[in-house]
Formats: sequence, C-alpha cells, structure tokens
Amino acid sequence: MLPYAKLERYEGNEALFELVMMSIVSTYDGEPLHIHAEGLRGTGKTTIMRAARDILPTIKRITGCIYNCDPADPHCPHHRNLSAQEIVDLGVEEIPMPFLEISHSAKVGTVAGSIDLAKLTDGRNPEARLLPGIIPQAHRGIIFIDEINRLADTAPEITDILLDVMGTKPGHLQIEEAGLPVVHIKVAVSVWAASNPDEEPGPLEEIRRQLSDRFDMVCYMGRPTSEVVLANILKENSHNTKIHTNNSSNNPGDYEKQHERYTQILLRWAERYNQADLPDFLRNYMARLYVKHNLESIRAIEAMQQGAVLYSTIKDRDQASINDVIHMLPLILKHRLDSDTLIRVINDVDVKSGKESMFSFVNKKPNKPDIAEETEYFKNSGRPLKELKRQELINTEKSLDFQVD
Repeated sequence: MLPYAKLERYEGNEALFELVMMSIVSTYDGEPLHIHAEGLRGTGKTTIMRAARDILPTIKRITGCIYNCDPADPHCPHHRNLSAQEIVDLGVEEIPMPFLEISHSAKVGTVAGSIDLAKLTDGRNPEARLLPGIIPQAHRGIIFIDEINRLADTAPEITDILLDVMGTKPGHLQIEEAGLPVVHIKVAVSVWAASNPDEEPGPLEEIRRQLSDRFDMVCYMGRPTSEVVLANILKENSHNTKIHTNNSSNNPGDYEKQHERYTQILLRWAERYNQADLPDFLRNYMARLYVKHNLESIRAIEAMQQGAVLYSTIKDRDQASINDVIHMLPLILKHRLDSDTLIRVINDVDVKSGKESMFSFVNKKPNKPDIAEETEYFKNSGRPLKELKRQELINTEKSLDFQVD
C-alpha cells in the first residue's frame, strides 16, 4: 500500500482527505467523529483511510492496559477505581493511536469481547476472565469498516453493537458472557467506513437508516478527471516503481519525515480545536434550520457544530464562520434527508435568494438576482425531484456554488 504522503490528491477526493484529518484531530481531543466515504469501486476510498494510519499521533495510556485507559481518566474494570498514586505506580506508556478493522467474517465476541481462553486454560492458574474485543481495544482511536452497507445487511447483531457505540459520544458497550458479570464500559472511538451505494445491497441509508444517521458526515468520492493525475497514479502503481522503492526519489525515510510533519500539524490543530468554540449566532442559525425544515435527527445539527469548528481549525482560522457551516452542510445532510428537503435546505442557505434566505437580516434589502445568475443553477430543463436518480442528485449538489457575499 502506498504511504499516505504519496497518495495523489485531486478534486474528487479532497473532501475525504479533509474528513480524515478532521476526525483524527477530534478523536485525539476525546470527541469521536464518525465518517463514511461513498463512491464507485476502485476510486481509492479504502486506500486513503487505511493509509491515514501513517500519520496518527501517539496517545498515553496506563502501562499494559488493553483498554487504552487514559491515566487522567481511567475507565476500564481494572483501573477505574484506582487512586492517582496507584496509577503513577503502575506507570504510563506511549502507543500509536489505535487503528483497528472490523471484517465481514467477525463474530460478536471478536467485536465486543469474549472469555479469555488463554487465562481459562492456564494449567498453573486457570481463571475465567473477559478478553475485550476490537471495539474496546480501539478506545481513543479509529475503527475502519469496509463495505459497511454489506455488513449492515449480513450482520445485524454487529450493527446493533455499532449503534450503541456510535449513539453517544463517548459510546456505550456491554460485554456479556455466560457465568461472568456483565461489563459496561464507555468507548470513545471514531468509526470510519467505506461503501459503494451503486452495488448490492444498496445505499446504507436504505438498509439500516439508524446506522446511516450515526455517521456525522458522508462524502461522495469522485473519479479523477485529470490526465496528469491519472498518469501519476499509474506511475506510482507501476511494476517498475514498486521494485525500485529504495532509490533517492522513493526513500522511505523521506516519507517518514513527511508523515511526521503531518502528525505535528495534526497535534497543532488538536490544541487549537481543544480551545475553539462556535459563535452563538451560528448556533441560533443551526437551531432555526432544524426547526424550519423539520429535521428528524438532532445529530445533524450536532454534526454541523462539530464539523464547522473542525473545518475552520484545519483551515487555520481562529473561529468558525457561516462559510464553514455552508461548506459542511451537504456532507452532513445528504444521508439524512430525502431529495426534496435536501434541495430546499441547500436553496435556503444560498444568500443570493434574498428575503427567503436563512441568513437575511430584517433591515437588509435583498439584491434582485440577475436572470443569468438564476438560470445558472438550473442549466437543464426542469424535472420533478422524484424523477432524479441518486447520482444526478449528487451531481446537482456539486454544481451548486455556496458563496457568501
């Protein structure tokens, strides 16, 4: 797999690179950000998400804690009742931020937890203990699931576990095994997922709507359209390049230095995000948006708040603005709203629409838009929204120009 620093950037995958960075920053600060990348097969969704492992920062945990207990906030059954001095005596170690995957062959015990067979079968000191699964071991890190739409269709019991983990921040996990006490544990983990909605069994929101809503943001991965970009991708994946990875232009040490620079930038952003906040007038706007359009899920406006602050942070701005909210709206609402409501919301935030705009002020006279400007939004003849296919709706979103005068 290509290192993160070597991956080709282009307009179609820019949103995913941004979401990955935003989620790492938020996860490092203890607030999960669940992201989902949709797109045609072979466009690099999974590659980008897996390669992000190269730039993950380190975290501090109690030495040897498989639950990744934060020394300042121990949460696991073994350490949550210890005193500060007892934790100091145990010691602290640094580990890479966890990045684990849930495969389609995973069982409930593998994902949540099960009896520790090694302890149970220990000839000298047999003991019945729980072994935490993938999710509790990924605490304070990332869990990646490829083809999440297929997992939601074939593994409803694992989907139910994900619903609990992603339902709140931090999430909740319950580990049960016959003959052992039930273990309740909090889990602060960001779930990343990828899928192709055009393949069976279809889009995630049509298979398990509750799980779809748990994702804060969904981006559509576009195909590269630049010949230069495609030629570079072919070159990096050519046989000749792969067998000459030790020449001066492909020195692994160079990529390690680039990855370290990425990590340092993420840490700087995390420090800024930890102190950032959203202006009250933007919160009021989000509340108006929720009420006016009868949005079903409060998670939508919570994602707007988190997304706007994170996006302004990775753009090195001191405070989130209306532009940041507008930029995040399609990513936050596309999987939560029907086509009609999504178009109405998108039109509502277009400040060129004058009086009807959510951003218009009482004493401000709206400028009458030029006819040519209006027709730019609808270049083709009008069609009922119910006749629009999913891909056409996505293309319609991309063609809208969200700019604030």
